[in-house]
Amino acid sequence: MQACANWIDGGPQPSRADQWLDVTNPATGAVIARVPLSTAEEVEQAVQSAERAFADWGCWPPVERARVMFRFQQVLRDHFDELARLIVEDNGKTLAEAKGSVQRGIEVVEFAAGIPSLGMGDVLKDIAPGVDCEMIRQPLGVVAGFTPFNFPVMVPLWMIPIALACGNTFVLKPSERAPLAGLRIAELFAECGAPPGTWNVLHGTARVAEQLMADPRIQAVSVVGSSPIA
Repeated sequence: MQACANWIDGGPQPSRADQWLDVTNPATGAVIARVPLSTAEEVEQAVQSAERAFADWGCWPPVERARVMFRFQQVLRDHFDELARLIVEDNGKTLAEAKGSVQRGIEVVEFAAGIPSLGMGDVLKDIAPGVDCEMIRQPLGVVAGFTPFNFPVMVPLWMIPIALACGNTFVLKPSERAPLAGLRIAELFAECGAPPGTWNVLHGTARVAEQLMADPRIQAVSVVGSSPIA
């Protein structure tokens, strides 16, 4: 049985939590993994890792970040069937529906690869006598996202590729009910050349989400879910 590790600083970090939850296959009721309720110290480690990575990743030229996104979409395609099977086991979708959700997620990664043009600023000359106007797009820093059990690959891929392509770093808290697929896509992203800590994963319940939202270093939060879980 798999014990889900957190993903911090570019690699798995087994949790020191004293509370764990069972992850069950909805089709069979069998326990397929155990997921930790991450400690406050582990949340702090993930945020620190993302901060360190931002000092590097946030300075990369957009074209270099786009190359990472191109590699990521190819890695996702190479592992397409594996991810679909994980969704079936983790969430209970039919295989056809699982494949559809993986494909929708990959399409967002492809969109994010267009960041050199999507993220362009603008200059307006002479909007008034002696006045020019310049718009510059800059990354925010460390951001976080909380995703639901029913789309464990598609929803993270709605959020994370765009945030990363814009130069931010990310802390993901997937649903504790379906954590396997979200963890796997973070592992695959680590193969694509971004600095360690660019994408971190923390397991847990609403307490982890609340600690992240209360942290002043978290510059933005994206949530798909309900108030009781986030």
